[in-house]
Amino acid sequence: MINLSQQLRLGLKLTPQQVQYLKLLQLPNLALEQRIKTELELNPLLETNEELEQTLEQAEPEAEPAESAEEEKIDSQKDDSYSLDDYLNDDLAGFKSPEGYRNRDEDEEYERPLVAAVPMSERLLSQFRLQSEDETDFLIAEEIIGNVDEDGYLRRDLALIVQDLNLTFGLEISMERAEAVLRHIQALEPPGIGARTLQECLIAQVRAGKFDHLIKELALKILENHFDDLKLKRFESLGNSLHAGMETLKKVVDLIQHLNPKPGEGQFTAQENYVTPDFLVEKDNGQFLITLNDRNLPSLRINNAYRDMVAPKSKKTSKEAKDFIKQKFEAAKWFIASIHQRRETLLKVMRAILERQRRWFDEGEVLKPMIYKDIAETVGVDISTISRVVNSKYVQTEFGVFSLKQFFTSGLETDSGEDVSNQTIKQRIKDIISTEDSQKPLNDDKIAAMLASEGVRIARRTVAKYREQLGLPIARLRKKL
Repeated sequence: MINLSQQLRLGLKLTPQQVQYLKLLQLPNLALEQRIKTELELNPLLETNEELEQTLEQAEPEAEPAESAEEEKIDSQKDDSYSLDDYLNDDLAGFKSPEGYRNRDEDEEYERPLVAAVPMSERLLSQFRLQSEDETDFLIAEEIIGNVDEDGYLRRDLALIVQDLNLTFGLEISMERAEAVLRHIQALEPPGIGARTLQECLIAQVRAGKFDHLIKELALKILENHFDDLKLKRFESLGNSLHAGMETLKKVVDLIQHLNPKPGEGQFTAQENYVTPDFLVEKDNGQFLITLNDRNLPSLRINNAYRDMVAPKSKKTSKEAKDFIKQKFEAAKWFIASIHQRRETLLKVMRAILERQRRWFDEGEVLKPMIYKDIAETVGVDISTISRVVNSKYVQTEFGVFSLKQFFTSGLETDSGEDVSNQTIKQRIKDIISTEDSQKPLNDDKIAAMLASEGVRIARRTVAKYREQLGLPIARLRKKL
């Protein structure tokens, strides 16, 4: 029997305009420039100021004497690539060939164009599309691949990606489904792309590879169950655990050592590898000036010619055409508004980061502990908005170009009550290890004791975690004979 019942639920649904704004917010300036070009092609009501200037120039009457039929005939035989000024110069200096004309400005620096190449993200999405027709899965894949760094790793928490997708598109994507899509991506070419850890990356490559069945099975067992023994080179323990001889074990370890720890390295095009800062921070007489690096973004406006076509007095335009133009007019209006809102939000967030990390921007050394929640409360927006702003954004300072993510760190409290960023502690651990006696390297307990003597209370396991994040081995493996 079918029962009918009513349910009252509270939910948050975003309007299409809000979804558009959130998408534009997370784009870096180079990607936004391409997005604007695409919108200009799709919406005839959008135009740039440059297009308006060209239209006005073409509309200006030219007070030139009427040309005779003979002059028109001569002009029609001339090369179309020459302007009137070029012809006048040719009359003075003798006729120049098109090649001579192109080389006229020899002082100008020639910039070799970048070779056209398909970005890695597009190659991955094309592979995924061929293997899956589910639109929701493709949406998940697109978001995951968009968060893969140049080494090929997924650095953003998958749970946050799912949360953003559910909030933005009103979906109910489960973590199990997102994990399945991620495993699918890791099996694409190059295998291991989108892994969250080195262990996950190597496992994905072994699973996707065509190796001897026994060697492949042992390699998976080592990577899944005995990864620490492999890292610490406990080969005897590995042999005993796997009941394998040293000759077989050597083949398995050799296979693992020939896997690619950075599947994204070399996969990015020159355009993707080139970092263009989204913000410029300059110091002038003790004051910091923040500039959004959007000088290459065109200024947008709504084309007045189309606006006149839908005017009440206009009788030449059909109802269907008017409806189409009204629809595009609303889309153009919201797109321009979203661009302006994005700009204001970016500047507010960058200003809040600068104020909180003023000492770093002054000296380039000490970072204060800071999390997304701190900036979200200062700016008055949601934490997910800060995440979108920070994602893939860079700032140019007098100390170099840095990712905005670098300014967000957790911290510890010293004996004096001062908060110290974990980045500062990591640097101190790195300095301690770099100056240790190579024949008597310091273990994590001794490093923790040294930091405690400097007023930083830190657990041994925290030292071990920071050391591993720095890519530094344990004391036994750092020892030199």
